[in-house]
Amino acid sequence: MTHLPIIHNLEATKLDMAENNIRSLTPQAFSGLPNLDTLDLSKNKLDDESFSQNPLSNLTSLKKLNLDGNQLTRIPALPPSLEELRINNNKLSTLTPYCFKGLMNLLNLELEENTLHEGSVSPLAFRPLEGLLNLQLDNNHFRSIPLGLPPSLQELEMNKNLIEEVPEKALRGCVHLRVLDLNHNLLHEQGIGSHAWTHLKSLEALDLSYNQFTSVPINLPRPLRKLALQHNHISHIPAFTFRHLRPGLQSLHLSHNALSNEGIEQFSFVGTYRSLGELLLNSNHLGGVPGCVRQFKNLQVLRLDNNQIRLVRKWGVCHPRNSGSTLASVHLENNLLEVEKIPQNAFSCLTDAQGLVLYPQQGYTYDQ
Repeated sequence: MTHLPIIHNLEATKLDMAENNIRSLTPQAFSGLPNLDTLDLSKNKLDDESFSQNPLSNLTSLKKLNLDGNQLTRIPALPPSLEELRINNNKLSTLTPYCFKGLMNLLNLELEENTLHEGSVSPLAFRPLEGLLNLQLDNNHFRSIPLGLPPSLQELEMNKNLIEEVPEKALRGCVHLRVLDLNHNLLHEQGIGSHAWTHLKSLEALDLSYNQFTSVPINLPRPLRKLALQHNHISHIPAFTFRHLRPGLQSLHLSHNALSNEGIEQFSFVGTYRSLGELLLNSNHLGGVPGCVRQFKNLQVLRLDNNQIRLVRKWGVCHPRNSGSTLASVHLENNLLEVEKIPQNAFSCLTDAQGLVLYPQQGYTYDQ
């Protein structure tokens, strides 16, 4: 199908025309569908010229519009009733000051897999989006976070870009931001402004996985609950990095890094001992169970597999003074342990007998 047939149906609220070869849209195409609230035009052949006659102007009840997988280079004219707009996998190269004019009801905006970058996005582009909650800019060409993001924003996803820095002004005003996803970028701790995060009064989840950090970044936002740093080059957790967090970190992912026992200081985890429920340290360079482990009061999941751990001491995981344990899952497989030499009560605090994983081991090398 290369063009839309004229349909007359006053009761229709949804129209799915995805995966066709539609190239043109006329104003009459939707004249018989005045109550349409969901329209899917994804995976067609629509370009900028297809919208030159403003074919969506009559759809005054339209709330969801899917234009994924077309050939648009700019945002077409859209009805102000829209609440969800998807223009992923197109050829968008610029966002002008007026491209979202009138879309004050928009809540979710997806612009993944385009060719946008910080220089092609006007600081005024997002200003009309007074109620925007979720913005997805994954798989573009951003080297930094664009300016002028809506203060209403609660979730920002910018993974798989080329982001090298987060300056202090980048997220200024985003006081309602709860989730920030920057995985698969080029970030390093030196590219994070000293106060880049501190004004994010609502941020609970921060994903910095698959970047180039060599140390856990400092000055993290105070309300942070979940921090993802897996697949970096982290060899050091600075002392008191988490001390200021309130009510405290619940989940910390540090797997697939370069952490050794020397990189974990005596005070590295201060501030997390009562809050942390999940600690992932698998696939690092640890030679022993970190001494901090037995101090956690509410830890449920502990991953230490795929390290070089040779010894588990008697009270290395479970301490007799840590009553009321919540620990349910401990992974120690693929280390250098002689399992039969582990003290009998080393894991006595586990609440789930099936939660302990010790096999297989890499084998034990005896000194000659």
